[in-house]
Amino acid sequence: MFEALLTNRTVSVLWEALPRILTAGLTMTIPLTLISFSLAMVIAVAVALVQYANVPVLRQIARFYIWVIRGTPLLVQLFIIFYGLPSLGIMLDAFPAAVIAFAFNEGAYCAETMRGALESVPQGQLEAGSCVGMTWWQIMRRIVLPQALRTAVPSLSNSLISMIKDTSLASNITVAELFMAGQCVAARTYIFLPIYCEMAVVYLLFCTIITKLQALVERQLNAHGFQ
Repeated sequence: MFEALLTNRTVSVLWEALPRILTAGLTMTIPLTLISFSLAMVIAVAVALVQYANVPVLRQIARFYIWVIRGTPLLVQLFIIFYGLPSLGIMLDAFPAAVIAFAFNEGAYCAETMRGALESVPQGQLEAGSCVGMTWWQIMRRIVLPQALRTAVPSLSNSLISMIKDTSLASNITVAELFMAGQCVAARTYIFLPIYCEMAVVYLLFCTIITKLQALVERQLNAHGFQ
């Protein structure tokens, strides 16, 4: 069975497709992931701080945002931004539309991660900071956020890994990322299973690298006393 799959033609196509798939991954999938996740973290920290500060109106707005994003499929959000907004006169290219969709989607999930991490910091540390004359923002920046980020690193790393895989959905709005590159080769050559397996291996490689980097970050944080 495997001999029938790995014919000389199949091996040749796989070998020729690999640079194309890797190039799409390195020039589109990885930049899309990193830009989107960076924006998602900004959104997540802001939303988590709003909830942590417990300002009633802002807290309700944050909860509504999280409720909407978590309750609707990412693919639908992509389509709303890329195909829906033009009806309102808002035209976006495929890549920026994907960045916005992934950032707001992941921002909602990471906001819950950050909220839990913030609440894990003992309340006594906030009171101690207040006693020595620190403002609320100084307490957040110097005491709470560093500890919360250390606690959140494993979960945030998992979110980043999930985003790398979720970027394959961007092919639905014509972003020429890793999945679309492989899909084009498969459609042209009619060699589907080997090409899909090759794409899976490349995704696995990217995710493994992120996992190793997570372990490195955790060791560095532990070395600096964030335990």
